[in-house]
Amino acid sequence: MKHFNTALAALLLLTLAGCSSKQATTTAVAPAGQVDDARLAKADSEPQNWLAHGGNQLAQRYSGLDAVNLQTVANLKPAWSLDFDTNRGQEATAIAVDGVLYVTTAWSKVYAVEGKTGKTLWQFDPKVNGPHAARNCCDVVNRGAAVYQGKVFVATFDGRLIALDAATGKQAWSTATFDPETMYAISGAPRVGAGLVFIGNSGGEFGGRGFISAYKADTGELAWRFYTVPGEPGKADGAASDEAIAKFAQPTWFGKYESYRGGGNVWNSIVFDPELDQVYLATGNGYPWLRTFRSGGKGDNLFICSVVALDARTGAYKWHYQETPGDIWDYDSVADMILADLDIGGQSRKVLMHTPKNGFFYNLDRRTGELISAEPYIQGINWTLGIDKKTGKPIDNPAARFDERKQPFTASPGEGGGHSWNPTAFSPKTKLFYLQAFDYSSGRHLPRPSFEYVKGLDNIGTYHFASHMPGEAPPVPDPKAPKPQANLIAWDPVAQKAAWKTPGVGGAVLATAGGLVFQGHSRNVVMGELSAYRADTGEQVWSHKTPNAIVGGVISYAIDGEQYILATTGAGGGSIIAGTPDVRARQPGRLVAFKLGGTAVLPPDPPRAEPPVIVTETWSATDIEQGKDLYLNRCGRCHGLNARSPNILPDLRRSPTLASKDSWRSIVEDGALQGNGMIAWKSFLPEGGSERIRGYVAGEAKVEAAALAAAVTP
Repeated sequence: MKHFNTALAALLLLTLAGCSSKQATTTAVAPAGQVDDARLAKADSEPQNWLAHGGNQLAQRYSGLDAVNLQTVANLKPAWSLDFDTNRGQEATAIAVDGVLYVTTAWSKVYAVEGKTGKTLWQFDPKVNGPHAARNCCDVVNRGAAVYQGKVFVATFDGRLIALDAATGKQAWSTATFDPETMYAISGAPRVGAGLVFIGNSGGEFGGRGFISAYKADTGELAWRFYTVPGEPGKADGAASDEAIAKFAQPTWFGKYESYRGGGNVWNSIVFDPELDQVYLATGNGYPWLRTFRSGGKGDNLFICSVVALDARTGAYKWHYQETPGDIWDYDSVADMILADLDIGGQSRKVLMHTPKNGFFYNLDRRTGELISAEPYIQGINWTLGIDKKTGKPIDNPAARFDERKQPFTASPGEGGGHSWNPTAFSPKTKLFYLQAFDYSSGRHLPRPSFEYVKGLDNIGTYHFASHMPGEAPPVPDPKAPKPQANLIAWDPVAQKAAWKTPGVGGAVLATAGGLVFQGHSRNVVMGELSAYRADTGEQVWSHKTPNAIVGGVISYAIDGEQYILATTGAGGGSIIAGTPDVRARQPGRLVAFKLGGTAVLPPDPPRAEPPVIVTETWSATDIEQGKDLYLNRCGRCHGLNARSPNILPDLRRSPTLASKDSWRSIVEDGALQGNGMIAWKSFLPEGGSERIRGYVAGEAKVEAAALAAAVTP
């Protein structure tokens, strides 16, 4: 999950209007953005830049710079910071080319920034269609741009792939990658190579077939498309995937075909391998989640939860490896894929390393897709009994098939995974793979007895976010159950075991030649911290607080001989549903740069949020209970479960609108704020539903006010 086909009509291939750019005087080296295949292939030879999403074409997120090292890191201080013009979630990895940073923000906006000073050179706002924000699970985030052949490429949340002039930010071309009426969105970063721009999409909770597309970098013309799951049986798409779908995928799907079924979205990791001229795609969960509703209760359902290799120039199928056949636990395989040549069993192997949500560390031969090895990188896995090394398939645990048993099941890892999408790193120096991981995480899956697809809702076939089945008593926690544990892990991919573990919750990681691993963190959900650890032992050697949480990528670059560590900061994504007792005022996302001897002062932590709004009106217990259920299924994924919001998206307990029945109805039912992403929910609510939700939220506001009063009472 998380973070969403039809053939496009000819009209959708035309350039979309309505985009704007704002240009400022630039000091960038002219011509700007001159990155080509030769330069990308040798990215490691110019560590002063960060030319690709993963640093190089192997996606290793490793910097060869070493001025910031174990001896000097104590003197790492803020160099500058830049406020974005949006306070929504920030998940981007910046690109650094010849002294200029290119970074995307929420709403798919693009900034070109002077890397030495943080001065904005130009901005571009694609003016994403506001109501489209409701077509993804996890805010209007964007994970980055690509710079190639003098252009900056950004994929917008509402489905456009746009090329901008790297020097000016002016739009060169724009192409619709999907019909805007469908339930897709794009949060991922484009990848480039062989004259092409590769992009997928999200939508794994809203229905539809996953696919990846390749566009010509110079014109925006579609070069090829590959669908990751079958469409209507017996009907070809005229796409590069037709043969593979017919031969491999279609025989693994069963039951009645429905136009909405599928999933397998390519919403995060894509890697172009110039040595083998292949592109690898990592695919997400199936839709609906339950195989009972998706595929007649059986089948592997290729190519969901898989790694698929394609010919980069044609899109022709090369090989696949499915990590979670027939997935029903939301074990997307979209985590970063990292390429390396490793000495395994006395021979050099071209390896693709992968740590999907299902909890196993996979080494795949990237020439053939052969499984080299697979071992759990976390503890507590119970969805399978292990990986059969002969077949490469997981050994089935019948108790975990809750859809067949029609009984609740507590799966480990939970739907957040042993590791999710947050960037990982590999150091050629230490030969270790670094990632954030979660031991003994769990999630309770509650199967629904039936399924009805409703376009526009993330109905997945389970009682999502609920703790127990209707009519059941809440489960009693097992006091003997292992407690969840979060760790930064250094994994030895050859020995398939942890070299070290350092406790703590964090996000993206960066490995450097200075013997350090940098990782971003959150403090109380919305505020952050950047830390550095010894790459060989995991000992923390430095940290610095930031006003925003750090979820997205951390990079390093150099200008005039000075090394910088850069983080894109701003809580978002899955954080929007996380509750916190210390609710803060909303704040803009930021770029934050550090250097040795930096003298900048970062903005302060955001102040505490305004107090909850107290409403004097009353509602019946029945109305409040119905409002609670409606909130859970309609509002919780954006405004926080149980109305406990960190205020990344507005905390409704603190909204002045809560005191006005008419204003509340205007926003919730009629879409008065749809430009901000708050669509009109009238068609998805029963008569009087928005008022019942208001009653429930008003009650939770009083609970919050009482808790705050008790906290300050001597």
